[in-house]
Amino acid sequence: MVPVHFEKFSFGFIQIDGIAYDYDLVIDRGEVRKRKKKVSKQYRDAYGHTPVSVEENIPWRCRRLLVGTGAQGRLPVIPEVHKDAQLRKVELVILPTKTPSPSSIVAIYMRTPYSTLPAELTSA
Repeated sequence: MVPVHFEKFSFGFIQIDGIAYDYDLVIDRGEVRKRKKKVSKQYRDAYGHTPVSVEENIPWRCRRLLVGTGAQGRLPVIPEVHKDAQLRKVELVILPTKTPSPSSIVAIYMRTPYSTLPAELTSA
């Protein structure tokens, strides 16, 4: 797994490893890619935003899945994602994006081994 470094963050913008992004991201074992949320748009009216849904390509091969809900904490995660996480025995952690702490969760998904999580997330 390749570590990523969160350098700058503001509403609608994030810089990771020197690259600026102005869209939702999925970070999976060090690979940064755009979140493909088109499949979840069908739920937008019900949730007010395009939520994270089970139709998305969620990186489930992990013990803990982190979902950053944005600067305002408004990204919804539909109940089926919670159920799917339970069935897969994956701990689902949903937190608003924070700044300026470098250990903040600032991506839509971050799949990471438990041993590499920031201390404030491993003390449950």
